[in-house]
Amino acid sequence: MKLLRYGERGAEKPGLLDNEGKIRDLSGVVSDIGPDALSAEMLSYLSDLVGANLPKVEGTPRIGPPVGTIGKFICVGLNYADHAKETGKTAPAEPVLFAKATSAVCGPNDDIEIPRGSDRTDWEVELGVVIGARAKYVDEASALDHVAGYVLVNDVSERRFQSERSGQWIKGKSHDTFGPIGPWLVTKDEIADVQNIDLWLDVDGDRRQTGNTRTMIFGVAHLVSYISQFMTLEPGDIISTGTPPGVGLGMSPPTFLREGQTVRLGAAGLGEQRQKMVQA
Repeated sequence: MKLLRYGERGAEKPGLLDNEGKIRDLSGVVSDIGPDALSAEMLSYLSDLVGANLPKVEGTPRIGPPVGTIGKFICVGLNYADHAKETGKTAPAEPVLFAKATSAVCGPNDDIEIPRGSDRTDWEVELGVVIGARAKYVDEASALDHVAGYVLVNDVSERRFQSERSGQWIKGKSHDTFGPIGPWLVTKDEIADVQNIDLWLDVDGDRRQTGNTRTMIFGVAHLVSYISQFMTLEPGDIISTGTPPGVGLGMSPPTFLREGQTVRLGAAGLGEQRQKMVQA
């Protein structure tokens, strides 16, 4: 099942994609695609409605982020060995964790702002994990029981802010629009193997990233279990699991995004995103 939110920013309505790829309105069933809608029981109930005669949404509305209330946006750094190498870092012995401010979240096709003073705004296609059930001290064997589904994420980054402005990476990860998510939340029953998902990203039509989640250093189940040892994961939290090689920082010479450029990215089964770069 593919769940989504559509409409103007701040006024999105819940919806689902029917078997013909059309948006159906869920606002008569749930108030939002938020924590209360992500339990296994509620997802099962909603999945029974996919073929039902729900109101069809006409036209081509804006697609918003598919999760309406995100408590935590946790990211994993250097989780592909080739990406660690291209950034000049050693593959980590444990997952590298950092956070993005939830105010960075935007829709999958919204414009991305280049921050004022930025000259190193970069791209990162990633698999995102949406938590559906509270997870605290969970083991790896049961970790995926706490997952509602998966989303496509562009972990947009400003590399100078991230690495040269002192302190934690969050400075370079949290500008408004630096967290495009969606277009859909794809429930885990639709993903045959989360550790075998193709990822790609283009800039102005040139392929920059090609990867597959099988080359992660730490897989999804390990990440959910690991993070739950340090903090309780709640329904609606998102874990962005790291990016494969091909980021601008790793190019020779390093190449970064400019106003007017277009980024497209996708993941098998999770849909595509398209963003235009604008100046903040």
